[in-house]
Amino acid sequence: MANTYEIPAEMREFAERSVSQARKAFEGFMGAVHKTSSAVDTAANPALSGAKDVSSKAVGFAEKNVAAAFDLAEKLVHAKDVSEVMALQTEYMKAQMAAVQEQARELGDVVQKVAGVKK
Repeated sequence: MANTYEIPAEMREFAERSVSQARKAFEGFMGAVHKTSSAVDTAANPALSGAKDVSSKAVGFAEKNVAAAFDLAEKLVHAKDVSEVMALQTEYMKAQMAAVQEQARELGDVVQKVAGVKK
């Protein structure tokens, strides 16, 4: 008996192309963000420099989080059944919760450094 949850090959190929195209578009967008960010002159204004540090850290976290989501999407496209989808989703959620906790800690450290708060 055929697996009723099997994804047709054409749909899987379409999903693979869509994920790949979305990833490329995001990478292009992030390239523009990094280029714009590096063009900001912070030498004359220490407050602007601190804001740039915080902003750069936040952009880096966003980039990592979106990359993790794209990685999940690519894995989901290749999942063989619902149980594999659920396992991949659970693994992703656990990893993202840990990543968000670490990112919050790191961002807090940068904000404290910029604000001149001693630990």
